[in-house]
Amino acid sequence: MASATSVLISLVVIFGAYIIGSISFAVIVSRLMGLDDPRTFGSGNPGATNVLRTGNKKAAIFTLVGDALKGWVAVFLATLMAAQFGLGAGLPAAAALAAFLGHVYPIFLKFKGGKGVATALGVLAGLEPVLALATLATWLIVAYASRYSSLAAVLAAIFAPLYYLFGANIAWRLQGSVTFVLIIIAVVLCYRHSANITRLMKGTEPKIGKSKGQGGKPKS
Repeated sequence: MASATSVLISLVVIFGAYIIGSISFAVIVSRLMGLDDPRTFGSGNPGATNVLRTGNKKAAIFTLVGDALKGWVAVFLATLMAAQFGLGAGLPAAAALAAFLGHVYPIFLKFKGGKGVATALGVLAGLEPVLALATLATWLIVAYASRYSSLAAVLAAIFAPLYYLFGANIAWRLQGSVTFVLIIIAVVLCYRHSANITRLMKGTEPKIGKSKGQGGKPKS
């Protein structure tokens, strides 16, 4: 009975994390601030980078913070539940993946969501704050040097699991469940940026801050 209860609680926590991740701050912030739906211009992606193409930096910041915060909240709540009910260290990692996938494939937007960069950073902060800082530093350095958000996101995603493995038992305790989740997040992020990677190779990828008026038709 105790085992069945633990499984049920774990499933509820994971599903709850997915629901939290499905909340699209890009759409919410845009509506509240009277902006166009981010799915109708630029890349067509409901995320902070595309919201920035409206020229409204405040809206982009609110979107970025909201998407990152929901990832952190999902992991934080899962960590509390795991500690309270003795559910094991794997639950926060599972909740992290669920929240990330909720953003990428949100139930509220017919499973067509953002690319998950900010939410990935949020779940990293919930799992290992130092790892999140190292990954954020990688994104900032690449984005500043190249002015390409997509390139920064792909490289940061690739380096995150590598940082985790290199810092194992030095900066944090190595957990198989976290390693697995970081790899899955990296793979999904790269997949979601496949069109961006193609445009980067062709030299047609828009740089950070490019307005929606310059973006032409929505791109995938």
